[in-house]
Parts: sequence; C-alpha cells; structure tokens
Amino acid sequence: MAKTITSVPFLDVKNSYFEIHSEFRMAFERTLNSGQFILGNEVSQFEQEFAAYCQAKHCIGVGNGLDALHLILRSLDIGKGDEVIVPANTYIATWLAVSYAGATPIPVEPDEHTYNIDPNRIEAAITEKTKAIIAVHLYGQPADMNAINAIAKKFNLKVIEDAAQAHGALYHGKKVGGLSDAAGFSFYPSKNLGALGDGGAVVTNNDELADRVRLLRNYGSKEKYFNEIQGFNSRLDELQAAFLRVKLPKLDQWNAQRQQIAQLYLQRLAAQQNLVLPTIAKATSPVWHVFVIRHPQRDSLQQYLKNAGIETLIHYPVPPHLSGAYRQQYPIHLPITERLATEVLSLPMFPFLGDDQVAYVSSVIQGF
Repeated sequence: MAKTITSVPFLDVKNSYFEIHSEFRMAFERTLNSGQFILGNEVSQFEQEFAAYCQAKHCIGVGNGLDALHLILRSLDIGKGDEVIVPANTYIATWLAVSYAGATPIPVEPDEHTYNIDPNRIEAAITEKTKAIIAVHLYGQPADMNAINAIAKKFNLKVIEDAAQAHGALYHGKKVGGLSDAAGFSFYPSKNLGALGDGGAVVTNNDELADRVRLLRNYGSKEKYFNEIQGFNSRLDELQAAFLRVKLPKLDQWNAQRQQIAQLYLQRLAAQQNLVLPTIAKATSPVWHVFVIRHPQRDSLQQYLKNAGIETLIHYPVPPHLSGAYRQQYPIHLPITERLATEVLSLPMFPFLGDDQVAYVSSVIQGF
C-alpha cells in the first residue's frame, strides 16, 4: 500500500549522511589519528581533488564562501577607490566581499528569465573606477560567462565567479569555477557539496593569484612566524576537508538526482496558470541548488503550502540595496530585482526527495 504524503521538508541533509555514515567515521578517525588539524594532508588532498573536479589548476581551501570572494579581490589588489560590478539579485555575501576589500559594489539588474546578471546591462555600469565583474551562478544556474568575459576583455577587467551554489554545473560543457580569473565556492552544509560545518575554497588557473590567496588565508605567511604581507586567518578546517573528500565522489550522482527532480517539477507544473517556472539557459546544465518558481501571490501561495505541510523558503526576500546594511548607501530603485523579491519561492529540493513527494507538492500547487 502506497504511503500517504502529508508533509515535505524543504531540505533533508541527514539522508546523505546516512548513505555514507561509515565513510564519515573513517574520515574522522583518520584525521584524529593523524594529529594534523590545521592545513594538513586532508586539506591538501581535497584541494587537489576539487581542483581536478573543477577542471582547474588550483584550489585553495578557506574558511567560508564569503572569505573566498574577499581573498580573491584582495589578491587582485582591488580595494579603496575601486568599483566592482555585482548582480543586484544575489545573496548579500557577494556585496559584502567587495565591501570587505574596501571597494564599492555597483549593482546590475538580472536577466528576468535566468535571474543571473544581465550582460546587456553591464557596460552601462562600467566607469574608469571599475576593476572587476562578479558573476553569480545563482540557484545553481550558470551565468552567461562568454558574454561577461567578452565585456571584461573589452574593458580590461577581471572576472570572478561566485560559484557558491553551483558545484558541478556546466556551461558549454565546462565546469563552473574554471571560467574566469578565479571562483569562490562555499561548502556550507546545505550546498550541493556541503561540509558538516562551514568552509570554502578559491579555484583558479592563475599561479600568481593562487600563491597570493595561500598567503592571505594564513596570516600572510608561507613559513610559520615569517609574515610577508598583512594576511587573514581563513583556513579550511582539516576535519571538514576530510568530510568533503568523502562527499565529492558522490556529487555528480547527487546533482543528477536533483536534475531529475527538477524535470519532474517542470513537467507537473507546466500548465499551471500565473506560475513562472525556471528557464534553463542554452548550453548550460544547472545543478538546482534550489528550485525557484515565481507567482504574483507568492506570500499567499507559501502559506497555502505551509498549511499542507510543505516547507518552502524565499531566496531572497530583501535585495542587498534595500537591506539595512546598504540602504543608505544605495537610495536607488531596481525594479526587476525588487519585483523578483516579492514573487520568488523555493520549493523543496534535495537529492533524496521522492517522486511521491514531488507529486504531492505539485498537486497542492495545482490546487491553489
């Protein structure tokens, strides 16, 4: 007899841990027995493995995704008096990294179909102070890197990928992370590749930038007590690296499961009125960190789903320029970004979401 579905969580990270529970214990014991807990063998091995996965030369493990972006900017000598193009529609960490470096974030509106930064709007935001463009692969959907890189080349700008939500996503057959001067990744537990705590990494093909990030993450030091520059303390934890090494071989499989779930949603909700479904850009393979729909009565729909036992989230309810952190600095109106913030709703999405659960969520939405 089929089980009756009465509730669906937004995210369930425990199932992935159960699948590889014994491997986690082995990784824990291996790290404990090594006696190395800061920048030891687990970090160096993970850095090699993740660089290879991203089809890039270097991976440098750091404390979190925000630090990854911040240290990239510092490594490029971007700071006070400089401007960095950022998506208006993104998580605030993208903006904070620019502010931490001392530079000024310059927001550009998104493409209304992909929700990523709109390349057609970038040139108008470039000034003589502009030094870089940060492209966010929002929701696991690759940004239009060919167009962005072409603009950067025209104006001699650096390009940085914020790949915090896009581990394993493909753009014209290439993994995100190796499509720019450098990329920042997050390993926050809910990410497609998540640790059991916080963590992040910088991925790059640039030898000099990689060396600079390695210095900056460790007090500006290659050799203990000999500090070449003023650095920071932002190092990927040895134990988290060990756990990430366990999960990395599973990433493509888990991403494929997310892609199957996304296809089910797209099929089941295709005929629903007033509902805007995600658009998959040409020559991309998204990894569906979250599955975001839009509805003009988003808040009512969210409450309707909650009443049916379905948990949803909003990514993101407050755009950075309207947040308390930036509101006074940016007294501007960004209509597309602001409208998205009132309409977007993230449905349950994780690799172990069952077909029956997707069917239940879809049927409830159809009844709204």
